[in-house]
Amino acid sequence: MNRHELDRRTILRGAGALVALPFLEAMTAPRARAATSDAEPPRRMVFVYVPNGVHVPAWRPATTGTDYVLPATLEPLAPFRDSLLVFSGLTHDKARANGDGPGDHARASAAFLTGCQPFKTDGTSIRVGVSVDQVAAARVGSATRLRSLEIGVEGGAQSGQCDSGYACAYSSNLSWSTPHTPSPKETDPRLVFDRLFRDGDADETAEERARRLRRRASVLDLVRDDARTLDKRLGAADRRKLDEYLTSVRELERRIEASSSGRANGVPDSARPSAAPATYAEHLRLLCDLLVLALSTDTTRIATFSFANEGSNRSYAFLGVPEGHHDISHHGNEPDKLAKIQLVNRFHVEQFAYLLGKLRDVKEGDGDLLVNSMVLYGSGIGDGNRHNHDDLPILLAGRGGGRVTSGRHVQVAKETPVANLFVSMLEKMDVTVARHGDSTGKLEGI
Repeated sequence: MNRHELDRRTILRGAGALVALPFLEAMTAPRARAATSDAEPPRRMVFVYVPNGVHVPAWRPATTGTDYVLPATLEPLAPFRDSLLVFSGLTHDKARANGDGPGDHARASAAFLTGCQPFKTDGTSIRVGVSVDQVAAARVGSATRLRSLEIGVEGGAQSGQCDSGYACAYSSNLSWSTPHTPSPKETDPRLVFDRLFRDGDADETAEERARRLRRRASVLDLVRDDARTLDKRLGAADRRKLDEYLTSVRELERRIEASSSGRANGVPDSARPSAAPATYAEHLRLLCDLLVLALSTDTTRIATFSFANEGSNRSYAFLGVPEGHHDISHHGNEPDKLAKIQLVNRFHVEQFAYLLGKLRDVKEGDGDLLVNSMVLYGSGIGDGNRHNHDDLPILLAGRGGGRVTSGRHVQVAKETPVANLFVSMLEKMDVTVARHGDSTGKLEGI
């Protein structure tokens, strides 16, 4: 292989660590293209979830089409307006009771990516459907080291009853690999980092982990020799990009260590603390940065990210909202509560904007990571006070490698299933399905 030719699958290795690389110019050389099926940057698909619905008047644009104006809650997305689709009217019928009584929060989460009615049980007989992310992962996941990545801020129980007779697994999970098997999310940034960069940590004992953490060994120290060898083969532009990338990995390591400083590490697995960051905002942003690394290095192309579990009653005191999120979502149209709900909604959108900015900063060929992705953001509840599952707050950011026509507010026909959008997204990932969940066809025109 010539000096300036590099396989897209190149990984830096060393002493229990592996570091996948971002897209480099050397990966577009003729020989590199012949060595991999990726003649162009791959397309990615990410699903971001927020609980308890939104304050709809501050969310929905007043006009449709390309001339729409972002309302107050969506203003943080102004830099990405041309890469955004805002949907109004999409519905999750299978999140409705349909004869099963109370339990809207559990159903909202369980149906969000599956489009299926969850079986009402608080025992082990859980059943809903395969989620759209796992449908995609089954087809494209073999091309990456991780078939998919599931992350979030709140872990939640996987057993017991959490909402009006519904098992906790329904409100704690977005991703389902089979109708009976959720794919639990990882909430600890250190463990997400280890999954991305540590080789074989799944079998690491508590003693071994404690010893490694005491050494504070950076993954970059472990792959230094491989990095030096690679550096000699790269052109000036790629050497600069590689240095910037490795610096960002090390900085993320430092932030993760700083966020969990003072917490015990040398403990048995059964008693190991979560080591979660001290603040909710920092937790979200660490996970955003880890997600961007996973996507930019083609470690995975499919991910789900839960900002909080459905029905979450997290306090947002740092915003001047000391009440629980779920509590104030039952606002009864009281002006004070509506104002507080809007603050929470806008904060979530700000974090989504942060993620989109990080994706846009990663250059790939003639575009960037955001251009080559589809990032869906939304909730399985429309207005938290009404517990409705129609007119859901749904956004789609990114251009799917040029296959999505963005920059519009789209009003769909009443009772259009969200699953129709999923079928269209799958098609843009070259995954063709006859239907998904309660879909009635593709969502045309996106």
